[in-house]
Amino acid sequence: MKIAFLASRAPVAQTARATLIGRYGDSEPEDADVVVALGGDGFMLQTLHDMVDLCVPVYGMNRGTIGFLMNDYGESDLIERLEAAEQEVIHPLSMQAQCRDGSSHHALAINEISLLRAGPQAAKLRILVDGRQRLEELVCDGALVATPAGSTAYNYSAHGPILPIGADVLALTPIAAFRPRRWRGALLPSEAKVRFEVQEGDKRPVMAHADSQSFTDIDWVEIKIERKIGHKILFDPDHGLEERLISEQFA
Repeated sequence: MKIAFLASRAPVAQTARATLIGRYGDSEPEDADVVVALGGDGFMLQTLHDMVDLCVPVYGMNRGTIGFLMNDYGESDLIERLEAAEQEVIHPLSMQAQCRDGSSHHALAINEISLLRAGPQAAKLRILVDGRQRLEELVCDGALVATPAGSTAYNYSAHGPILPIGADVLALTPIAAFRPRRWRGALLPSEAKVRFEVQEGDKRPVMAHADSQSFTDIDWVEIKIERKIGHKILFDPDHGLEERLISEQFA
């Protein structure tokens, strides 16, 4: 089995990479049967984005702080673990954003796409789903759209629901909603196209985030699932995303 070992810049991850290469060798990602990512969830997301054009699965081992997308670290039985690993395929969100200066941007996000206020005043957002207005005005610190795989991240911190990995839905979750004060968000079909339009953007500026990419002074954003891209993630048996999402709800 040809393995490509990638590691975050953290010393503990770099040390682990050197140890594993000494034991199992190392291949270039484009020549590998599997990529082993050493770090935390942030590095796992970065690796998945970097591997988007390669049809190679990624197996993460936790050398970071959180590790929700990672397996436990171990050195002695890696080949056996890789052979027994179960694969999950995750489709990312696609974002098309237009800024107030007329510039356009495209980005992909595995966990969520969020809009956040970029000034002292709350954001005002108009929300449309599949071209139909669903909320004329949401006054808030922001809002996000999350995939099932990302529903335990920022979405959960914003009091959004945890979604089973097999659920064919997206979570639309407000962040510190002021008006309507009691609105807690919505569950949408996974094929829905969500559009946020920024109101009064000159005095209530808004920025958009798609994983590690950020864009400022947003005018509008459209979000949908990108079915043409499938990220392959490997998990140890009985420790896959479905089990982790269920366990998180009883933590």
